[in-house]
Amino acid sequence: MTRTPEEIVEHVRRMVAGEETHAQFADLFAEDGVMAYKFPTHYQPEEIKGREEIRAYFNQVRGASVRERIEIQSVEANCWRTNDPSVAVSEIVHRGWSKVKQDYYTFTAVAIIHLRDGEIVRYDDYMNPLLLTELLGV
Repeated sequence: MTRTPEEIVEHVRRMVAGEETHAQFADLFAEDGVMAYKFPTHYQPEEIKGREEIRAYFNQVRGASVRERIEIQSVEANCWRTNDPSVAVSEIVHRGWSKVKQDYYTFTAVAIIHLRDGEIVRYDDYMNPLLLTELLGV
């Protein structure tokens, strides 16, 4: 299935909001796709290579019960196309309540998404790992 960058970013927004699963996120990747954390935490790999490895990683992460630690109240997404039709930039912002911090939060992540035939071949995720570990208490 050929997806536009906007459709992919909307899927990510729905995933963060809990409306889609992380397994469905893995389905957006090419078989040889790469998920990369540009500022990884101590529990995140720098890169995850291959659709099935991405699926396995997110199944493991979901088992960490992130939703037990934060209550996501809203998620917004923006997508910008670049001069290269195979590259898009996204911004995902979610707001909610951190049960660990006992406070409201705003979390922003920016991604550079490389596409081939409507599938993600590389997803470079730029998020704040310090805020993430603080929100989750890890």
